[in-house]
Amino acid sequence: MLDKFFNPQSVAVIGASREPGKLGYDIIHNLVECGYSKEHTVYPINPKADEILNIKAYPSVLDITGPVDLGVIVIPSKYVLSALHECGKKGIPAIVIITAGFREAGHEGLALEQEVQKVAREYNIRLIGPNCLGIIDTFTPLNASFAAGTPPQGPVNFTSQSGALGTAVLDIAMAGRLGFSKFVSLGNKADLNEIDLFRGWADDSNCNVIMAYIEGVPDGQQFMEESRVISKKKPIVALKSGVTQSGSRAVSSHTGSLAGSEQAYSAAFKQAGIVRANSMEEMFDFSLAFGYQPLLPGDRIAVITNAGGPGILATDAIERCGLKLAQLDDATKQILSDYLPAAASSANPVDVLGDAMADRYEFALDKVAHDPNVDGILVILTPQSMTDIKGTAEAIANLADQLDRPVLTSFMGEARSNEGIDILTRRGVPNYPFPERAAAALKAMSIYREARALPLPQYEKFKVDTKAVQAVFDKARSEGRVTIGDFEARDILTAYGFTIPQVELADTADKAVEIAGQIGYPVVLKIASPDILHKTDVGGVKVGLRNAQDVRDAFDLIVYRAQRYVPNARIWGCVVQQMTQQGLEVLVGMNRDPQFGPLVTFALGGIYVEILKDATFRIAPFSRDEAHQMLGELRARALLDGVRGKPPVDKDAIVDTLLRIGQLVTDFPEIVELDINPLMVFEQEQGAAAIDMRLVLK
Repeated sequence: MLDKFFNPQSVAVIGASREPGKLGYDIIHNLVECGYSKEHTVYPINPKADEILNIKAYPSVLDITGPVDLGVIVIPSKYVLSALHECGKKGIPAIVIITAGFREAGHEGLALEQEVQKVAREYNIRLIGPNCLGIIDTFTPLNASFAAGTPPQGPVNFTSQSGALGTAVLDIAMAGRLGFSKFVSLGNKADLNEIDLFRGWADDSNCNVIMAYIEGVPDGQQFMEESRVISKKKPIVALKSGVTQSGSRAVSSHTGSLAGSEQAYSAAFKQAGIVRANSMEEMFDFSLAFGYQPLLPGDRIAVITNAGGPGILATDAIERCGLKLAQLDDATKQILSDYLPAAASSANPVDVLGDAMADRYEFALDKVAHDPNVDGILVILTPQSMTDIKGTAEAIANLADQLDRPVLTSFMGEARSNEGIDILTRRGVPNYPFPERAAAALKAMSIYREARALPLPQYEKFKVDTKAVQAVFDKARSEGRVTIGDFEARDILTAYGFTIPQVELADTADKAVEIAGQIGYPVVLKIASPDILHKTDVGGVKVGLRNAQDVRDAFDLIVYRAQRYVPNARIWGCVVQQMTQQGLEVLVGMNRDPQFGPLVTFALGGIYVEILKDATFRIAPFSRDEAHQMLGELRARALLDGVRGKPPVDKDAIVDTLLRIGQLVTDFPEIVELDINPLMVFEQEQGAAAIDMRLVLK
């Protein structure tokens, strides 16, 4: 599908211009300057021109006698439909629409874009754009864009939804620090999107890493499923913008206040095996490492430096980001000790001293690189008066070419170091101005290695009673409600196999006393109202009631408080609930993200969840392994293992709860928010009990 875009034998530019400064001229100029016109055919389309840049022009694509593989449309938006019809009649299979003025321009533009999609489907045309910068393939070579020149050839395929950001990235690449194989500005994504490109690039022999700037994805679930498979073949480094603002819909659950676009994208990228960059700097840094070096086989990093301070900084950065400082083999240390000056350090970090010339660096790198305890190497150079910067760069590059593990460098400084950095860049050895950025790139490689090693998820299905759940929903809707509180939710929990305490509804204090006697003291009383979801906020919960008088007093007080604080609430009475044994309170919840769907939350429970915000997230459905990973991501995960004499809790019961909730919210897409808070988790092999649940429907 993508071949006609990136390896076309002929290109027609509809809207080609003779006037420098116009987009139609820039595109023809780029096609000529990049060398495409030497081996392939360019057809400028302009009814008022005989030729453009010494290339014969045509009034219409229909006047061309031979076949056309790719069309580039750069005319005012009101003429695009007509041009697209002509392209369809000509049989052009691939079109890039540079022109703006579509959905980004308002309702009329959206309607026009929808017409463009309709015409494209009619003629079986595939589109990139509209409102885009264009496309580039440096190996064809093809530059069908209005970028200011063609970037250097290299192993990175880059796609950007923003054309303006694309121009900035290309300009950085033009400085020579990163080479591209393919570049695509997607614009409005009327047809082709990131997944189409990722799928086509997974087996691209010219590409070592896929780099993407993403503003939004049209189908989050498909994006995840496809990326999960593609990332097994190629690293995907993605930068996502616009994740700091929560959705405008008001939220009524704890989970809703915790979850947002940031959490959804973070979970989605993690589950899809995508390496997430948090800045343009990281996007470049990570792609540089993936593009030019072998994958990192493990987390043991060695540092070679000619200065103690930067070596210590590198060590700190490596350990801070979760990597390990390699413990060099005794034989390696002895060889280094015998060769290096007495004042040098043969342990990791290896300090070759400030007077080290290229030969000393070369010897140390060679011995460290062949140590069985080393997975990756960071070489630091500070430009001291005697430093052979060029010779050292050449020596490092020569050795790096022969290794099956990554070598990154940090030639610090600028004025004197640049001559060495230029050599490293030309030879494919990534250089970072500071050790901390090199350590972050190594961490990104570690994250990818771990994600790539994970098997594709296997989703479990529990035997459940969906009809019972639907009956609860139907009853609520028949009463004009979209909120379902604790008492009603017990039927949902039971239908999906959760353990719940014994519970009954009492509409009077006398009835509450009767039920409490049947259940057995002590008991809990909670307000029962479809209009009060957060019971503790109105004093609607009393625990540890040990006799009939306690129950009677608590009933009257709870109902009084509810009527006082929420005067218009419908009060059904109080729920009388069995007291469970003591355990650890956690929260399991879900908030439905508009792009990815059900975002399941795991956090510490109780009333402090929104304050502590110690939570982890996954997009449902997810596997048992992924659910186990969630438990290990809490900052307070030590509580699950038992602290200060307390025994470990039943982690398997938490995982089981997460999976059952994942199935529930996948089975019923009308659930937009859900909380089980608290889920009381008992000791190992003792299970867990869902104490309180609330949910919100569409």
